[in-house]
Parts: sequence; structure tokens; C-alpha cells
Amino acid sequence: MSRPEYQAPPEIYYGDAEAKKYTQNTRNQQIQADMTYRALELLNLPPDEPAFLLDIGCGSGLSGEILEEEGHIWAGVDIAPSMLEVALERDIDGDLFLQDIGQGFSFRPGSFDGAISISVLQWLLNAETSHPTSSPPHRLTRFFTTLHSALRNPSRAVFQFYPTSDDQIQLITSIAQRAGFGGGVVVDYPNSKKARKVFLCLFVGGGSTQQQIPKGVEGEDDEQVRFERRREKERKRDVSGKRKNMKDRDWILKKKEASQLYRQRGKEGVPRDSKFTGRKRKPIF
Repeated sequence: MSRPEYQAPPEIYYGDAEAKKYTQNTRNQQIQADMTYRALELLNLPPDEPAFLLDIGCGSGLSGEILEEEGHIWAGVDIAPSMLEVALERDIDGDLFLQDIGQGFSFRPGSFDGAISISVLQWLLNAETSHPTSSPPHRLTRFFTTLHSALRNPSRAVFQFYPTSDDQIQLITSIAQRAGFGGGVVVDYPNSKKARKVFLCLFVGGGSTQQQIPKGVEGEDDEQVRFERRREKERKRDVSGKRKNMKDRDWILKKKEASQLYRQRGKEGVPRDSKFTGRKRKPIF
């Protein structure tokens, strides 16, 4: 059987105009936000504690914005220069790296408290060239081995992806397990053709082989799907449908905690915290 030819993700071919158009599309924004919120649920991070997360396939930073709103700091990797340029223009807070994830990572061991990835993992199933080291198993092995090293113990990594067969799921999970991960596949809305979403939820350390894989969300009705995915977001929106101003007291305190964590990790150029806390002042009269 001949090896499949390498097919790069469509966003690699995006020019600046196409990358901006993709980012500004409200449907793309909604889908990305919904899946990012779900990935954060599956990460099961400690509440009210800022974490340092890796966004794999970060694109123009749509998921990163959600991570920021939830009080986390993040770094992102992507293979598409045009998407990273849009992210820079949007002045997002995350550190950005141009990287082919199939070549693996070179982060220091234990750098990240967790990782998420939206709609990216399936691209590692394509062969880059006919050379054996560019085959999907080799690319997946490099990816999962170096990712496992970059995550602290214990932690989780959550990938939303689009497999085309059970064989693909088996190949991915088996290579991830050989790299040292525990965990498995979580399927949301398994009986719905439109709403079905596949997540790979991986565990590092902490008795990873004994940890219970989270349950998928059940349901078939599209209305139920929209309700489940937007339930948390609607609490943060006003009647006009726009996001509320996040710069309230809690948001400011979370940003200060994130800045402190940046400094503890040795990041340069982190501005000093101001004395402003967002506390409402009593009226003079």
C-alpha cells in the first residue's frame, strides 16, 4: 500500500487577508470558543488558580483569548505564519512559536501545567514525505514523547480532533500510551451527526493509569447542544450579545496572579503590578 501524500492544513496556505477573514468569522469564533471551554472542563484544573498552558495549533489566538479570560497564561505553537501574524496584530498576551508539531517540541521538562489543542491533531496522520521518519507513526511518536516531557507531573492534555475512522483513533491512542500518557477518548453527543465531537484526554503522572476518563456529554438535539455549550458563556454576556467588560476586580486580581507566575518562571519584560484593584469607591456625597 502506498503512503498517503502529505496534506498541509488549509491555514498554511492562507495569506494575511484569508487569515484575517477566518479569524473575523463569527461562526468560527463561536465554534472555537465552545470547544475551548469544553477542553478546559476536561483539563479539570484547580479552581481559581492561574495555570501556564500550551495551546497546540493556536492559530490567530481565538482559544488563547478564552484562556486569558479564564485567568490563565499561555504559549501557543502553530505551523501557519499568516495566522501567527494575525495573532500578533490582535495584540494577544500569549507567547507565540512557529512550529511543525510533527517535529516535536524543545521546551524544558515540566514547563506547562496542561495543554489543549482544537482541530489540529488529525493533521499528524498525513505523511510529510515518503521517508519512513516522516510517516504518521513517527510524527505522532515525536509529538507525544516531547509533549509528555514538556508537561509537569501531574497534568492533563486535551485534544479535540476529527478522526475519519476507528483505526485512526486506535493509532493515536496507542502511540500516546507508549509515550507515557494515560487516559483515552471522550465523545460528546455520540448519537448526533452534526454535534458529535471527539476529544483525546491524556493524563501525565498522578496515577495516570488509574485515573478515570471523563464522561462525554450525551444528547442528540441541536438545541440541547447549543444550550450545553453556551450555558457558561451566556453568564458572561450582556443583553446585547457582547461580552461583558472582564476588567472587574476579579479579572484584575487574576491578571496580577498571572503576572506573578510569569515572573516566577523567569519571563523577561513583565510589567510591574499597579496598585489598582478595581475596588468600587464610595460616593463622596
